[in-house]
Amino acid sequence: MLELAAVAGPLAAAAALAGAQDAGAAGYAIVPQRLVAAAPAAWPADVPQVLAVLARPELAASSAAGQQDTKTLRVTISRAAHQTNASAATAPGANASCSINRITINRFSECEWITIHVDVVKIVRGQPVLQGAADFDVKHLMTLKTKSVNWSENFYISKAKTTRAGKGLHVNVAASSKSGTKTKVHFDQGRTLDSKSSGSIDYKTDPIKRGKANAKAKTTYKYTFTKTGYEPGTVSYDSAVYRCDNYYGTSGCAIPESRTGISMINQPVIAFGIQQLRSRGGHYGDPYGGKPLHWMINDKQKKKNRAAVCPKNPPADMKRAGRTSCDEYPFASTYEGGTHLPARQRTITWVKKAENDSQGATITNWRRAGHVMDHDPFFVIV
Repeated sequence: MLELAAVAGPLAAAAALAGAQDAGAAGYAIVPQRLVAAAPAAWPADVPQVLAVLARPELAASSAAGQQDTKTLRVTISRAAHQTNASAATAPGANASCSINRITINRFSECEWITIHVDVVKIVRGQPVLQGAADFDVKHLMTLKTKSVNWSENFYISKAKTTRAGKGLHVNVAASSKSGTKTKVHFDQGRTLDSKSSGSIDYKTDPIKRGKANAKAKTTYKYTFTKTGYEPGTVSYDSAVYRCDNYYGTSGCAIPESRTGISMINQPVIAFGIQQLRSRGGHYGDPYGGKPLHWMINDKQKKKNRAAVCPKNPPADMKRAGRTSCDEYPFASTYEGGTHLPARQRTITWVKKAENDSQGATITNWRRAGHVMDHDPFFVIV
């Protein structure tokens, strides 16, 4: 019937309803009302035309009921675009910067700043009539903890700019998460948008077993707007993705999309080998315009990656110099390791065992502090 009304017009749909074999059956009279409610624009403003075609009193009454004036709130939102902070190495206490209509993130924090528009609408004979509007913005500031899976965020709602019936809108705020994390919203629910307001959200995550990482999650924010005499309006949007883990025995959380950085400065021979590769055009892992590497948690593939590029025995000159340990770049524990990249984008460097062991400790400490897990992007600073 919806298709018929859209293609052949409402009068054809009304005739089909009136001529149906079960037009007099119980419950059938509600059909016209539901059709009008589902697609009010498809039905004419001259309601008597439809009533005359329907003929049956119960059908006509139902159609007329569907054309009764209603009032509603319609909400639209500016969809925030992701922007990752440029710094590859971010201190846990550093907050992400804020920019209107964007989500800015670093490894441990985000600022989400969005704008919301609410139309106050009256439906007159199936046609929307704007009675007023309200515009405001919401800013979310979330900072995760590196040594706890419980944290909080603050949000700030600006005073709305209103026209006519847009004044006096009430708002309720809800938030939810997944992957073992629960939320609790602190806000003066039902307050109006006629003045600025603020609130907070507490996050509490179930204990995580050592060596485990929770699935990625995000916060879904939901706003419900009310005004006396109007049907409520709602809108929802999401935060940046976060993830909590206890992989190394220290429970904490991070934003995995944010690229972190590891420094090889304390491993001079390894760093020199990477510098030489970059001087020849190798750009993977280079924080200055290169593509990031991606960490891999797969011991079997790591061994394959190393065996694919590292000979079993060092060259004679390296052996005489005591540099008997093969260091591969990109690292074997990355998705770019082994022979996954062309030869011009990879290298090996023979180093002393002590330096290679030192690199292993550096990587472990970096992963623990940054909560670096499988597929996380990162750069290598040399």
